[in-house]
Amino acid sequence: MMKQEHVSTNNFEATFSSRRHFLATIGKGAALAGLGIFGAGSDAAMRGLFGRGLVPAAWADVEQDLLPKPNMIVHSEQPFNGEFAPHLLNDDVTPTARHFVRNNSGIPERAKSGDLNGWKLTIDGEVHKKLSLSMDDLIRFPQVTMQVVVECAGNGRSLFTPKVDGTPWIRGAVGCSEWTGVRLRDVLKAAGLKEAAIYTGNYGEDLPIGSGEQFSRGIPIEKAMDDHTLIAFKMNGEDLPAAHGFPARLIVPGWIGSAMQKWLNRIWVRDQVHDSEKMTGYSYRVPAYPPAPGSKPPKNEMIITTSGKVKSLITKPQSKTPVKIGTPVKVGGHAWGGENKVDKVYISTDFGIRWQETRLIQPANRYAWYHWETEIIFGNRGYYEIWARAFDDKGEAQPFSQPWNPKGYLGNVIHRLPVLIAA
Repeated sequence: MMKQEHVSTNNFEATFSSRRHFLATIGKGAALAGLGIFGAGSDAAMRGLFGRGLVPAAWADVEQDLLPKPNMIVHSEQPFNGEFAPHLLNDDVTPTARHFVRNNSGIPERAKSGDLNGWKLTIDGEVHKKLSLSMDDLIRFPQVTMQVVVECAGNGRSLFTPKVDGTPWIRGAVGCSEWTGVRLRDVLKAAGLKEAAIYTGNYGEDLPIGSGEQFSRGIPIEKAMDDHTLIAFKMNGEDLPAAHGFPARLIVPGWIGSAMQKWLNRIWVRDQVHDSEKMTGYSYRVPAYPPAPGSKPPKNEMIITTSGKVKSLITKPQSKTPVKIGTPVKVGGHAWGGENKVDKVYISTDFGIRWQETRLIQPANRYAWYHWETEIIFGNRGYYEIWARAFDDKGEAQPFSQPWNPKGYLGNVIHRLPVLIAA
């Protein structure tokens, strides 16, 4: 019998629209033509293809993965990347249907089909016993369920000035779902770490798009052996969806999302810091010192991005919600702090002149997000902004202006929400 430990307890800065509604309205053929996938005459051609059940491959991949999710802001389709507006992230536990999707590669066929035949998780390298684990083998380890914030390192990238390259995430590349799995520590102990082991190199079944190297990142052994680091196989009580890493993925609480390898099939225990393409150069690395905006420090002055930073998100009211003078407005949202704990969240409605402390609700468990709430009343008509600013237990706070780095990582500038007050 499987032993399970349960540790869980009791508008937007850019205009968005539902891509699915848009596509349903104008038709797939017209949509593909608009995307430049087909040339002149595509509408007639598509009517013929769809009528015979022949869907273009570019479209079939997206539909088979059940993407995009309803109301999702889609940034790219190959690889697929999409997020949600903050007001759609108001749930204490993020539903799978509203969890962002960040892919560096194409979704593997196994994940699309949900087929476990032949899948093994290999643990090799600096271990005394190489392991090759089936899912049945994996779930025999003690199981853990907990809520964990997962956030893309580039969340907030579109808010950097000057602009930087990369997926233009706004604020919605974050979620706090419930994850079930086994501790990576227990699996590594079963393999027996050698004294030389200092880092992991993690690999999945996804294949690179283009000529790049297979996506792979790693974590220090100390983080791998942390009680909260998981090999997860369920999300919100269900098997991992294809877009979220079926059949297994890493959950590395407090760290950036790219450390949480999806479609996991190998953990290579190494005697050096993992040196894959996505661990070197400028990928998921930040300057060791504050750079001048627009500059590009040399690669040897870049360091690996690990923990996230303290951050808050306003999930209610919705951006640009019209409010009448004297009407109480409920304001609330979430906050999280990477490896640190959140201490306080303040809001301001006068552009930072005065600040009001909110009621902070403790997280369900370590590394889940905090919830905060308060109520405000506007006494005059006009344009206002609600500002939210979080502080962590180490004294760090969200900045008023975003410190710059060349890849737009770890953005945590204060959240500013416009509201319109009417007489």
